[in-house]
Amino acid sequence: MIPIDWIKQAVRDEAYRYSRHGDQERQNDNLTLAQVAQALLNGRILEQYADTGRGLSCLVAGFTDSGIPIHAVCGSMGETLVIITVYIPTPPKFKNLFERGNS
Repeated sequence: MIPIDWIKQAVRDEAYRYSRHGDQERQNDNLTLAQVAQALLNGRILEQYADTGRGLSCLVAGFTDSGIPIHAVCGSMGETLVIITVYIPTPPKFKNLFERGNS
C-alpha cells in the first residue's frame, strides 16, 4: 500500500519523476508539471493496485488550483515517487473525478 502522505511529501521534496508514458499522457492533456503537482498535493487515493511485477501502485485523484480534475497513477522506485500515467478523467470511463462510469 502506498500512503498518500508519502506521495505528498515526495512532491514537496521534488523526489519524483515521470515515466516516459506518464509524461506523454500529461502533454496529451496539456497539463503542466505544476498542475499535476497541485493535484497530487491536494489529492486522495481512490484505488490501490497490487504488485503485478512492477511494484505497488495507486490511483490518486485531485484538482489543480484552478479546478481541473486530474488522475495520476503513482508507484515507487526506491525512495522516488514515479508518476506512471496522468490524465483528465472524462466520460464515459468516469462520471466525475471520484466515480467510474459505465464503460
